[in-house]
Amino acid sequence: QLQLVESGGGLVQPGGSLRLSCVVSGYNLDRLGIGWFRQAPGKEREGVSLINSDSSNTMYAASVKGRFTISRDNVKSTVYLQMDSLQLEDTAVYYCATGAPRPSWNPDEWAIWGQGTQVTVSS
Repeated sequence: QLQLVESGGGLVQPGGSLRLSCVVSGYNLDRLGIGWFRQAPGKEREGVSLINSDSSNTMYAASVKGRFTISRDNVKSTVYLQMDSLQLEDTAVYYCATGAPRPSWNPDEWAIWGQGTQVTVSS
């Protein structure tokens, strides 16, 4: 079965960097679009970055554009989210997802989710 597993979260200071990984199993990654989403306590889940199946299109939320980079390695069956210049407002549980019929910022459009990885930015 198709599974997504996130890792790479942790505690960092403002201005620091983390690279999140989303390992895909049970399906060929080169046939999947992937989205990164995040959810802070008391907040709605929001889209962070999207990448299509052949990496020809990437999209970023305005709040992270210029600081985050999404990429994929099909050999390793892994999608990455490189996060630089982290801010306090980036603190959230980060999820990767797939199964959307088209790229979408709406979490409800995505059918399959990982378990999430905690990112905490604190001074």
